[in-house]
Amino acid sequence: MGIRGELRGRWERGRVLAAANPLLVDIGVALLVQGAMTMPFLVPRASGLPAATWAAYGLSTLTVVPLVWRRKAPVAVLFAVLATSLLYRLTVDGPGQPLPYTGLIVTYTIAALATPRKRLLAGLVLLVAVPVGVWLNTRSARELTFSVFVFAAAYVFGRLTDARQRAHRVEAEQAAARERARIAREMHDILSHAVSLMIVQAEAGPVAVRTAPERAEAAFDAISATGRDAMAQLRHMLGVLRDGADEADGTDPRAPQPGLAALPGLLDRVRGSGLDVVYRTVGDAGPVADGAGVTVHRVVQEALTNVVRHAEAKAVTVQLAYMKDELEVTVTDDGRGARAVPRRGGHGLVGIRERAAAHGGSAVAGPRADGHGFELRVRIPLSVPARRGHDDPGRDRRRPGARAQRLRDDPGRAAGHRRRRRGR
Repeated sequence: MGIRGELRGRWERGRVLAAANPLLVDIGVALLVQGAMTMPFLVPRASGLPAATWAAYGLSTLTVVPLVWRRKAPVAVLFAVLATSLLYRLTVDGPGQPLPYTGLIVTYTIAALATPRKRLLAGLVLLVAVPVGVWLNTRSARELTFSVFVFAAAYVFGRLTDARQRAHRVEAEQAAARERARIAREMHDILSHAVSLMIVQAEAGPVAVRTAPERAEAAFDAISATGRDAMAQLRHMLGVLRDGADEADGTDPRAPQPGLAALPGLLDRVRGSGLDVVYRTVGDAGPVADGAGVTVHRVVQEALTNVVRHAEAKAVTVQLAYMKDELEVTVTDDGRGARAVPRRGGHGLVGIRERAAAHGGSAVAGPRADGHGFELRVRIPLSVPARRGHDDPGRDRRRPGARAQRLRDDPGRAAGHRRRRRGR
């Protein structure tokens, strides 16, 4: 495995170098073709045949030189190769070649890089040039069949290369879109949580200044701490987009995102807003993957943000239940219940469902059974790898049951849905 991994690494480095220096690659291809075309000039010729001359060798080299520009002007290079090859055949009696190397490489390049119109033009030219070349050489049906086969194979290989490159580009674009969606979701969670807490503290500050100065000082300290924590999390999240460390504070911006270990600090900051937060765990806490831990932290963070912004609650309970194969996160408050859900819905609950689905889990949210308060219940498997397809927000809307889930999470939408059904 070590040798195989080293070879794979060298191959990948070579691909990167080739992609960065296409001209050097084309020069290398031309030199390789020149080496192959030199071999017939080095081997002894049969008696009765004219000796290979420097003029013939120079003219054969002239057919190779245009390959250096095969990427920039493939059709022009095709005409140049055909012209020099015809000149070689008509003017000198040099050694023949076992394969039309230059023509095959130009055909492959046109099939892989040229536009459909240029490919059509090149195909029409080759339909005439190949039979003419065979007629000037041996005039045999065997050579004609072989020539048609090798040129068709070169064209097919070029089209397959183009298809593979297109697939790689599409995959790269999809990966970039998933990464943009992930960054947007992370920024939403971080900023909405921090800003909500800061607004609550800032609104309570003026009242506390007049009645309890010590509480006002604590509120301002909480605002400062919340802002610093948000900035640190943003640096960590965006650090993957740049190289090096943050020289301003000496921290590594690419450090891991907060996980289960950061939950107590998160709850303490929420308690600073005046909300009574109870935190408890059930079961034996086993190992949790870093990705699942980050998801749990963000789910709790977004749930508490919704409580602070909408629920008008006095107390909230956060419970982590460790089961055999999954971790259940429950966030329960004593607030307004169904009335706490924004009438137009929001990104919070959608983001929570997407995070849970990305790990093969589920999320259910709605008013409590007793009608007092709101409950969010998220289950995340501990042994199922993340599924990439659920990073796309649009896929959540197409999953079976997604519409019913949205209606449960948005009572306003559910009421409108019931009215429309009655209207039918």
